[in-house]
Amino acid sequence: MPDDPTATPRLADLTTLRLGGPAGRYVAATTEADLVAAVVRADAAAEPLLLVAGGSNLVVADAGFPGTVVHVATTGVRADHDSDDPTCGGVLVTVAAGEPWDPFVAHAVERGWVGVEALSGIPGAVGSTPIQNVGAYGQEVADTIATVRTWDRVAGAQRTFAAADCGFGYRHSRFKAEPDRYVVLDVTFQLGIGGPDALGAPVRYAELARTLGVAVGERAPLADVRAAVLGLRAGKGMVLDTEDHDTWSAGSFFTNPVLDAATAATLPPEAPRFPQPDGTVKTSAAWLIDHAGFGKGFALAEDAAVSLSTKHPLALTNRGGATTDELLTLARAVRDGVERAYGVRLVNEPVTVGCAL
Repeated sequence: MPDDPTATPRLADLTTLRLGGPAGRYVAATTEADLVAAVVRADAAAEPLLLVAGGSNLVVADAGFPGTVVHVATTGVRADHDSDDPTCGGVLVTVAAGEPWDPFVAHAVERGWVGVEALSGIPGAVGSTPIQNVGAYGQEVADTIATVRTWDRVAGAQRTFAAADCGFGYRHSRFKAEPDRYVVLDVTFQLGIGGPDALGAPVRYAELARTLGVAVGERAPLADVRAAVLGLRAGKGMVLDTEDHDTWSAGSFFTNPVLDAATAATLPPEAPRFPQPDGTVKTSAAWLIDHAGFGKGFALAEDAAVSLSTKHPLALTNRGGATTDELLTLARAVRDGVERAYGVRLVNEPVTVGCAL
């Protein structure tokens, strides 16, 4: 198993925020056997364990992590058949947990596989997507996940979950609910086959539909959907670029609040409202942040090393040389300011390690 204690990195080297102190011990797991063995060894020694794949959803303390950090670097994409015939009913595609997400989406679009095209440009690895039930522009991975195969740290055995047993909700799953139990090994997606026209799934998101020049519910070519989403995300600083500090972030820092009807009624009339099937109302965290006085580029000081993105108020960014403490100070100011203005307490989307908002 790759395990070089002389090459222990800072967590800043493994996260898109480029923040976080040193790992106590570092293991790079490039095979599934290495991954399981590293987890078993840490558990047997009762060592704290942190799994890192793409590092796009982590806020790690400046003090680092005192236990074992396992870098999930497994790769592989395997389809159950090679046919591109749309009459065959679809394709099952199994993807290793460490496989980078966006290259997988690009591969799916190239093959004419339908169902993840609107999730283009999202950073991170495939194994992390079911944990958060990653979603954007009208798609969620829950729409296409067939099974999630895991290592159950409590049972000490592999366990595979059908989609119906994953507890998927808005940015939620059973894996997020029990963060110290399941290690995702691979994810199997049930994708449609676009055939000669290579049309994507019906477009559900109004902004994306306008960009594509179609009505909500209509379809557009897969390649066009991917290009449109990448353009929209880039305009918001949500496509990784080492030269652009607006992308030195964990993506959307706060989830969109889901409110009961009475609380939603207290918001200003112009506040976005998205009624949910259960009677609750989702609103826009970005709108609340912006209208509470925290606009694009907001910082607590003129020369601050952290600020809101200059392209989107929902992302907190490292402008270079920042610390996690500075980032959390800004996050608390935004959270508390929104609560004072609207009575809504925002919840952070990224996972905090060794620190708390």
